[in-house]
Amino acid sequence: MKAAVFLAIVLLLAAAPHGINAQTGPAQPPFPGTFTPGTVAVPQPPMPGGVPFIDLTIRNPESGQEVAFSLQLLLLLTILSLAPSILILMTSFLRVSIVLDFIKRALSLQQVPPTQVLMGVAFFMTVFIMWPTFSDIYENSFRPLADGQINIQTAYQEAEGPLRLFMFRQMQNRVGRENIRLFMSMRGLDAPNTLADVPTYVLIPSFILNELTVAFRIGILLFIPFIVIDMVVASALMSMGMIMLPPIMISMPFKLILFVLVDGWGLLTDQLIRSFG
Repeated sequence: MKAAVFLAIVLLLAAAPHGINAQTGPAQPPFPGTFTPGTVAVPQPPMPGGVPFIDLTIRNPESGQEVAFSLQLLLLLTILSLAPSILILMTSFLRVSIVLDFIKRALSLQQVPPTQVLMGVAFFMTVFIMWPTFSDIYENSFRPLADGQINIQTAYQEAEGPLRLFMFRQMQNRVGRENIRLFMSMRGLDAPNTLADVPTYVLIPSFILNELTVAFRIGILLFIPFIVIDMVVASALMSMGMIMLPPIMISMPFKLILFVLVDGWGLLTDQLIRSFG
């Protein structure tokens, strides 16, 4: 009897449409990349295409030229890290940003325009003023270096020349010459006769002091008409006995009206750009 039952079970399994392997093996998903419930097979996501492979190989230098090139590359990266300071202190950005901040304070404006907007205006005005200098640096320094025509040392010298010439042109006045003499005397150097006699580490702080002096002079001239308006408004309020009313609340609309009527932004931009001529 037991043998008959066992034989019947075997016959039923053999007559099934699918074998045991079809029931226990992993089922194929109906669509690629999907998961079918009841199975343990998890499809792998497709590999992303179009992503470049980046590799960095470090090895010992084979010659002294490779050592020198590594040091030059390190110097170039250092210069790039100092690029914001170079842009702020060795271009027209310093003077323009200070003058724009002065006009904002002279108009008694607190939040309008925001500081970020003023810095953006100063940046693009700097690009406009410095465009000939930047073009010379690109044509004589960066482009030949990228083409492999010159080395990093020559590229640095070619980039330094236009910047030195720009800074020296801004210090043709008496204050600029006095600043150069000041720093030259503090270093114990003789009085220079030409631009080539002034080292770069002397020219840069002299240029910074000159720009600060010129910017503050422009700021003083900008403050004068608005101070007159403040004094007139304050005197009128005092004569009417309105002591508790802040004069700035009354004078600010009059200063804005005056600034708009005389096209203040246009005049300010024109004079700022002409001051770098």
